Amino acid sequence: MTIVIGAAGSALLTIFAAPLLAGAIACALTFLFMWPRTRREGWVRFICAIAMAGIAGPFLLAALHSWWPTLFVSAGSVMALCGIDASLGVAIVAVPMLVVAALPAWWLLGGVVRWLDRRRDQDIAEIARAAAQAVKDVRNSL
Repeated sequence: MTIVIGAAGSALLTIFAAPLLAGAIACALTFLFMWPRTRREGWVRFICAIAMAGIAGPFLLAALHSWWPTLFVSAGSVMALCGIDASLGVAIVAVPMLVVAALPAWWLLGGVVRWLDRRRDQDIAEIARAAAQAVKDVRNSL
């Protein structure tokens, strides 16, 4: 029973370690530009960065892999040259991409909160119409 729990814990650590690390790095980078006003704001930024790394990061990695697959192969080759398992080469590429995915989390959340705050006295239908109009305006500007 102990072996099964150990293996499950190891698998969970493997799955969540990269987004957690990437979110922490991205959060630290956002703190360099604008320090949080309260402890709560700091925790919200941290959680947003981790969530964005875990949610948007895999999509960014899949897009990068389809656009530039040789990057992953060469990262594995570099790891093999260092005497490390070549499959860990994915981590060389994945962690920076997860950080890149996590960086805009705080600004996106702030933008959504500000947008909703301006529409505080509107009902859900008016907010939906305003969102549709904003999407239409963005599409027309492109």
